[in-house]
Amino acid sequence: MRIITGKARGLKLTVPKNMDVRPTADRVKESLFNIIGTKIIGAQVLDMFAGTGNLGLESWSRGAASITFIDESRESLRLVQSNIVKCRAEADVKVIKGSAVSVIESLYRAGSRFEFAFCDPPYNKGWVQKVLAKLAEFPVISEGGYLIIEHSRHDEMGVLAPCFELVRQETYGETLLSFIRFAKT
Repeated sequence: MRIITGKARGLKLTVPKNMDVRPTADRVKESLFNIIGTKIIGAQVLDMFAGTGNLGLESWSRGAASITFIDESRESLRLVQSNIVKCRAEADVKVIKGSAVSVIESLYRAGSRFEFAFCDPPYNKGWVQKVLAKLAEFPVISEGGYLIIEHSRHDEMGVLAPCFELVRQETYGETLLSFIRFAKT
């Protein structure tokens, strides 16, 4: 697993020794960032279920202004911290230990807003629906911002709240990328 392009291009990230964390495959990540394009430059980014920090650090490398990582696993947070140091991104990141569903409300109440939010939870565990419900209640995504969910093709999102518009979906084998735009209702 590596940073594909930008200021940390080619840097190999520390990966887990076991399969508790499922990092985004390089081909999926490259497609995702090709779709986003230059919109990531200067953006505030939220990386929920951070795992290794792969998506957030790729965003940072491509010019995002700041990244907030959330994960509840100590091992994942250790990997995220290690990769932040490798990228020399310490000044532009914040790392929060906790469940993404719980932390969203805290971020909202603190006034944090993000142009991009990545949600890459464990597959088929109901996390996608929980995150969507929490974001509808506590909208930390800026008006016109994007929530990008990496999930199993079998993990249904359910009916989206009126504040969300599904604008694109791409399939990569078992993986589905859903691009959802936020608009206040």
